[in-house]
Amino acid sequence: MSIRNAAVLTFIPVLAACTVQMSDPQDENPTPPIPDEVIAIAGPNQDLMSAFLRPEDNCYWYMHKGPVETTPLPLRTADSRAICIRQEAQQA
Repeated sequence: MSIRNAAVLTFIPVLAACTVQMSDPQDENPTPPIPDEVIAIAGPNQDLMSAFLRPEDNCYWYMHKGPVETTPLPLRTADSRAICIRQEAQQA
């Protein structure tokens, strides 16, 4: 009986090591590089390597890696203003 339990307890970690890692959806669609102008005005302590432009609001966001979870936060200037781009009105 103890041999069977030992075999099961050995098999579980081996099987768990075979799980498939889920990829981050952002990795599948690489974003264009952040313009130098945005990098120049971005405030300190923000991960510019993870910055991306969100099409919903035309603002730049970055991924903040906290102790518990990774959260998207707006990319801000040194005086805490969000960095966004203006969309020119389309002429008919």
